[in-house]
Amino acid sequence: MNNNVVIFDHPLIQHKLSILRDKSTSSKDFRELVSEIAMLMCYEATRDLPLEDVEIETPMGKTVAKHLAGKKLAIVPILRAGLGMVDGVARMIPSARIGHIGLYRDETTLQPVEYFCKLPKDIDRRDVIVVDPMLATGGSAIDAVSQIKKRNPRSIRFMCLIAAPEGIEAFGKVHPDVAIYCAAKDEKLNEIGYIVPGLGDAGDRIFGTK
Repeated sequence: MNNNVVIFDHPLIQHKLSILRDKSTSSKDFRELVSEIAMLMCYEATRDLPLEDVEIETPMGKTVAKHLAGKKLAIVPILRAGLGMVDGVARMIPSARIGHIGLYRDETTLQPVEYFCKLPKDIDRRDVIVVDPMLATGGSAIDAVSQIKKRNPRSIRFMCLIAAPEGIEAFGKVHPDVAIYCAAKDEKLNEIGYIVPGLGDAGDRIFGTK
């Protein structure tokens, strides 16, 4: 079991998450809520990023202030649903580079199949935030983080909206060094690998494809 899990209980996040779960929420509102929640979560998920001193000049004179150290961050959504979280995170960290990892779940085996991977060339000098709305079986997140680890980034953290206990456990067995940030830990997975109570298929609800 991965003990490196942070569950956000901020009232704004929980309020928006309840609207997100509602099956009557439109695709337009769903997309906006995913982005808003991701932005709020990013604020807390980046709390421990390293800083360095820099000298700047204000209208009143010189002072020493803080900047993010090094090459800063990369945001890596797991396609396709992860795209819904990118704008919210990028609004908080406009200088972040954005990579993409494409995975889909085999409907028979429930295992992830990779079809695309494009990451920043200097990812070894960046802290990486992997985003995907749902951590269900954990297969896609495990595979995505494994691919990123091959490029030796400074650090990796995984951010999702909802996580199932099964996904947290599976992810923690393979990547115990990677923190999971989520807005809710739900009850379980059902027989077809969907989170209960969850919110349905995040990708379909973001893009209006179902």
